[in-house]
Amino acid sequence: MTRMKTGIVGCGNISAIYLQNLAASEWIEVVALADRFPAKAQERAAEFGIANACTVDELMEDESIELIINLTIPASHAAVHLAALEAGKHVYGEKPLAVSLEDARLILDEAVKHNLTVGCAPDTFLGSGMSTARHAIEQGLIGRPVAGTAFMLGGGPESWHVDPEFFYEYGGGPMFDMGPYYLSALVHLLGPIQRISSSTGIQIQDRVIGSGPKAGTPISVQTPTHLAGTLDFVGGPIVTMIMSFDVRGGTELPRIEIHGTEGTLSLPDPNFFGGDVRLRRAGSEEWETVEPVFESSHNERGIGVEDMVKSIVENRRHRASGELAYHVLEAMHAFIRSSAESRHVTLESSYQVPEARSDHSKL
Repeated sequence: MTRMKTGIVGCGNISAIYLQNLAASEWIEVVALADRFPAKAQERAAEFGIANACTVDELMEDESIELIINLTIPASHAAVHLAALEAGKHVYGEKPLAVSLEDARLILDEAVKHNLTVGCAPDTFLGSGMSTARHAIEQGLIGRPVAGTAFMLGGGPESWHVDPEFFYEYGGGPMFDMGPYYLSALVHLLGPIQRISSSTGIQIQDRVIGSGPKAGTPISVQTPTHLAGTLDFVGGPIVTMIMSFDVRGGTELPRIEIHGTEGTLSLPDPNFFGGDVRLRRAGSEEWETVEPVFESSHNERGIGVEDMVKSIVENRRHRASGELAYHVLEAMHAFIRSSAESRHVTLESSYQVPEARSDHSKL
């Protein structure tokens, strides 16, 4: 089988794990790297033995490259995606699909126009944790899902991140940073979201960069840092969700729980691929660990783009798709709108979750 020749745009921190994992891929061959700072592309190319470190324009003009992996910052996602599609290349990017819904819709429309495929992180829900949870739900271990909780509570990234300003700009905050992991997992498990109601705010305004050359520099907070809401799913479950950068004292709340008519599932952190899924059956006082459908032992970022390339060859729907990413993006914007407009927000998009693989494998 001929691997799909691929170029990566954006050679920051997250590019390393993609390059490390895709080096062993049977489906993808990374042949070129580009970054707006040429030295970054050259450094990554030397580190991973990639022959071509070039400009973004040169990468887009290379007719041998069929796929672009977009690892730029969120504000650049739409421009790079659209350039790739205009150049006749499939594209897979880091989350979110775009900052605005208008740009995200344009990306999907352009993909259809050019008969190309769009994919988007996160792909963590393809790991053993969420795959095991989905199998448990499908096997009826908790009966019919009726409710759930999802919590991501922390103090924000400014204490450790050397360039944290973009986390607090439009398109940032805990919802746009971590929300995609939680929402993608919930949709994967429970199906599409129907409507959302929420309250949001900037509960801690004063923030300072805590490390690196900018240490001590104040941060201007321009987006909600605490969001609490309720999600009504089309299939009936009601989920309570809180995303926060304003919790500095820690928490004992679970990451995700799914409650059914016959029991509860406690799920691992959706930012990771593995972790135990625990089950407490109705009437029991004990938690039991559900046998995983397969093992995820490390950071497997990149399996989503591998699944996308394989789906192109097999002419099927892939799972970490642009359509899923759009539905998740609309849900994140609905959190903001609901609070600002003091009303429920009904989502216009929907999403049909692909059937689980019969062999329960990642790919």
